[in-house]
Amino acid sequence: MEIKILVVDDEPDMRQLLKRSLEPDLGCRVETASSGETALKILEENNVDMVLADIKMPGMDGLELLELIKRDHPDLTVVMMTAFGRIEMAVEAMKRGAYDFITKPFDHDALILRLQNAVERSRLLKENRRLLKESQNTHVFQNLVGNSAVMERVYETIQMVAQTDLTVLITGESGTGKDLVSRAIHAFSNRRKGPFVAVNCPTVPENILESELFGYKKGAFTHATQNKTGLFQEAHKGSIFLDEIGDISPTIQTKLLRVLQEKEIKPLGDTKTISVDVRIIASTNRNLEEKIKKAEYREDFFYRLNVLPLKMPSLREHREDIPVIASHLINKHCAKLNKPFKSISPDLMKNFMERTWEGNVREMENVILRGILYCSTDLITPDDAGITGDTPKECPEELSSQDLPYKDAKERTLNLFNKNYISSLLLANMGNVTQAAKLCGLERQALQQIMRRYGIRAEDFRQEQKPSDQ
Repeated sequence: MEIKILVVDDEPDMRQLLKRSLEPDLGCRVETASSGETALKILEENNVDMVLADIKMPGMDGLELLELIKRDHPDLTVVMMTAFGRIEMAVEAMKRGAYDFITKPFDHDALILRLQNAVERSRLLKENRRLLKESQNTHVFQNLVGNSAVMERVYETIQMVAQTDLTVLITGESGTGKDLVSRAIHAFSNRRKGPFVAVNCPTVPENILESELFGYKKGAFTHATQNKTGLFQEAHKGSIFLDEIGDISPTIQTKLLRVLQEKEIKPLGDTKTISVDVRIIASTNRNLEEKIKKAEYREDFFYRLNVLPLKMPSLREHREDIPVIASHLINKHCAKLNKPFKSISPDLMKNFMERTWEGNVREMENVILRGILYCSTDLITPDDAGITGDTPKECPEELSSQDLPYKDAKERTLNLFNKNYISSLLLANMGNVTQAAKLCGLERQALQQIMRRYGIRAEDFRQEQKPSDQ
């Protein structure tokens, strides 16, 4: 994909010099504008990937141009340049959304190196927009994402089995999207106007699962003070999804076998059976045939379940979908968390393509969620996602605080954010508190107060000058 750069400078010689230098060295196409007003017109009529703009120009200056660009094109990469380089001006440009700041006169090799990084950001954003567009075209199957041949076969199978009323058994590893497939089957079936009832079988104790599925009559047991309608009755004329059915006991298997054979249930404590019109969709990550050999699963029940088998592929079986899935998940969670859209850095994408993904898409979703929460720029790096080598770090505390009261969980999350944010800021500025305060928009005293509150010392981030090797 060719990158287009717009150079904005009021000096004709500088525009021509940059055009002649950048096109061959960066492999891009350069458009030029002599003023901010002309630049805005070009941006209205053309797709541009990066803007390199001078700050000191007659009429509209570069900072005003930057502000208008970021208002109308928030994802556009903008690099500012000026012959009047001052740290305050650089900070102001960065605060307004500039990607980088370059002072004139500049060394050619240094300029190209800085712009290569900016161009790489533009390429990533362009690629992510393409991937996002592709992922948006695959949402017809209840957020199942992927354009590979393997996933296309899954979509075809879903549409095929949805047109029948037979029992479906969805198999596959954890995190492959079996629950999404069950909802897609219901959505494409003739029962789509009826209820869809999902039951996570292993999370319900056996004695409670039976009463939940089939209901009970008043007086059936000690605390049965009134009649209860079972989930099969609630799913009448619709579909019931029995998730992880490989983990249910032989007793429940026997009772479900009757439902599959007779299409009727008997609530606990009742002497009469009740007919139900329900389509059963089940799932498991277990090898049920192996469990049958070990006498841990009823063979007759398995064959009643396995009328229409549908196997979900692991992420390792369709690695070519990883970029599109990652883009979809980033868009989904950035929107949920009210964060600006982010892209995946080349290092992180390389890691994604090489990982084993034992937890499949669910594991990827957790890694991306970590990255979005910890990323302070628009590029998610392996460090942001908590990845070292092939193994992610432990889930951050704020993602495992569900067992805490809301107030305590919120306090823990804020503490971790402040520690990570301030530490990253000081590391980037080698412990310079004044510079760090300017970049994050705080007064120096305010930043020092936060540092004292969380026990952060500036000297821990200062790098001593080491003598060069002789």
